[in-house]
Amino acid sequence: MRTTLTVIKADIGSIGGHIKPSGKLRQTVEQFLKERGKTLLTDWYVSSTGDDIALLMSHCHGRDNADIHKLAWDAFVAGTQVAKEQGLYGAGQDLLKDAFSGNVRGLGPASCELEFDERPAEPFLFFAADKTDPGAYNLPLYLSFADPMHCAGLLLSPRLAKGFTFTIMDVSHTHGDRVIELNTPEELYDIACLLRDNQRFVIESVRARAGGEIAAAVSTSRLHNIAGTYTGKDDPVALVRTQGSFPATGEVLSPYRIGHYVAGTMRGSHNGPLMPSRLNATISFFDGPPVVTGAAFCVHEGRFTEAVDVFDHPFWDWVRLKVSEKAAEIRRQGFSGPAMLPYSELEYGGVVEKMKELDRKFVVRPESGAPAAKRARASR
Repeated sequence: MRTTLTVIKADIGSIGGHIKPSGKLRQTVEQFLKERGKTLLTDWYVSSTGDDIALLMSHCHGRDNADIHKLAWDAFVAGTQVAKEQGLYGAGQDLLKDAFSGNVRGLGPASCELEFDERPAEPFLFFAADKTDPGAYNLPLYLSFADPMHCAGLLLSPRLAKGFTFTIMDVSHTHGDRVIELNTPEELYDIACLLRDNQRFVIESVRARAGGEIAAAVSTSRLHNIAGTYTGKDDPVALVRTQGSFPATGEVLSPYRIGHYVAGTMRGSHNGPLMPSRLNATISFFDGPPVVTGAAFCVHEGRFTEAVDVFDHPFWDWVRLKVSEKAAEIRRQGFSGPAMLPYSELEYGGVVEKMKELDRKFVVRPESGAPAAKRARASR
């Protein structure tokens, strides 16, 4: 059976700042999908991560289907109305346009999709992150699809040993999607060279070279530059198929034990470690740390099994403790150095505007012992 998985995620209002959507808000969105999606969707699953609500939907209409995307958009609009009635913070804040126009890309919500012919057993992982950007998935996907230190299947499975094709987007390019396709293992170093820059070069998708099947998709877009200024995108989602021709579920999860530093956290303007958290996790310390949740499913004829929380295990409690220590340590640096993002990536404009103001006050000091005429020219 040909199945499409679509995830669309947005912040449309939350309690107490950027903490968690209200129960009524989430119920409204879920009820909207249930009532309006009867003829469009095969199945759906609604969850929250931090202050965002995510809609995972299965259907047979293919990628970029206008009706599916509009259904999600309208569900978020309905939820926004409830958020306004409850006085929630940031009501509708990720709905950047007043009207729907074909699909949600460029309108504010994060989205990614996979379309494939179902295998007899079709396991997959749904990741949702908050207070970070899509580049947060760069390192985990690189390690789980290209590094045998995390993916033993690259050594043990002939199918995985054929490698994968990474599609990487230059999100700083504003005139269309500028992408490159690179193959492992031959171009492994080229991929690493790009992916070290999480704010510019971001994985969009991964395909298996053995058969060409889609393996993973990320909500990568150039949205943060479409308007000509940095507007931020801090709620990325990803879908990853597992087992068979793809890494095993444990191999995909392995890199998340690192708690690697990513952009985001408070005001989208700092670096912090990515914390693997339980489903429906909230946001707390310094609007962070950046969190990622993971739900495992099998899909059969478009129908989901119940979700399994992949980070709800004693091992991940130990990881969360380590990540908390990393978060506290980098926050001790406050605004200094790598603790805060560079000017080009700051989501809030106060520092950038202040630097423009200060730049006008700088003067070039004349060199000591320079002739008077030269000193006069330097002072002009």
